[in-house]
Amino acid sequence: MRTLVITQDENRIDEQEIARAGKIILNGGLVAFPTETVYGLGGDGLNPDSARKIYEAKGRPSDNPLIVHIYRMEDLEILVKEIPESARKLAEAFWPGPLTMILPKDDLVPDETTGGLDTVAVRMPSHKVALAFIKAAGGFVAAPSANLSGKPSPTLAKYVLEDMDGRIDMIIDGGDIAIGLESTIVDLTGDVPMILRPGYITLDMLKDVLGEVTMDPTLLDDDCKERPKAPGMRYRHYAPKGDMLIIEGEPDKVVKEINMLVEESRQKGYKTGVIATAENADKYRADVVKVVGNRNDDTAIAASLYRILREFDDEEADAIYSESFATDGFGHAIMNRLLKAAGHKYIKIQEEV
Repeated sequence: MRTLVITQDENRIDEQEIARAGKIILNGGLVAFPTETVYGLGGDGLNPDSARKIYEAKGRPSDNPLIVHIYRMEDLEILVKEIPESARKLAEAFWPGPLTMILPKDDLVPDETTGGLDTVAVRMPSHKVALAFIKAAGGFVAAPSANLSGKPSPTLAKYVLEDMDGRIDMIIDGGDIAIGLESTIVDLTGDVPMILRPGYITLDMLKDVLGEVTMDPTLLDDDCKERPKAPGMRYRHYAPKGDMLIIEGEPDKVVKEINMLVEESRQKGYKTGVIATAENADKYRADVVKVVGNRNDDTAIAASLYRILREFDDEEADAIYSESFATDGFGHAIMNRLLKAAGHKYIKIQEEV
């Protein structure tokens, strides 16, 4: 299969090219497309064969549900048995945008799309190219991130091509991605709404709309003995090829510890890399130092993270060390992805008493 790449600008959408992409989906093919979070790998959300093709292209476990993307609110009624008031409130507050809601599915949605579950995950992205593409594709596009399973999600089309060339029919290159982390997933099927994957829409933002909202306790606590409620969170994600370790503590002590680890890795013949905040970047002695953003700028950190993980692969870093970040607000999502990228390997430097 030859993978075609087309370029689209949110401000100058080529309707003929988007119609061409939509026809690929309607004919059972696969198209990668930009959203405000990461690039998605799209297939027909109502076609079980399309779901199978997505799993095969990604090398993704088939019990890991796909998110169905829609372009208008009224199409939610087609996918679910009923729309609770909580879903209507969240849609009014955050759609279109980086929020995915889990609801009981209608029989129209095939089990292949939902990983065999009786629920369906749905979101309406805000990216204008994504919305135009979903409309052209019939209104229901099932899409996980457009990467090989386990690798960092792509925020640039060149990384989609790296993973998916020859595996899918088309890539829509929409340029850089704004947010850089996958959407927040909230489960609305229980008595109390629960966040299953943190993202740009934070716990406090959801509470402002709904009141009581809980969070899956497994998201950041590696010692938690419960199984993640979202099947996809059971698998290792976002991982670079090199071994990765996170160091948490006071900034000066973190710098000292990382430099010591870098030297130890160099003596073993490893190429070393560091994920650093702008405040500390010039203090590190690694072979490759990547600036993820200012320490207090969660938006910049999130937008840079997956690109940096991919760049370490490009530069063949063997041992990667990362500073830790605050876990409140959007920082919760950043640390969730970092911990999974590192296989939950981290060092916490104890404060002196």
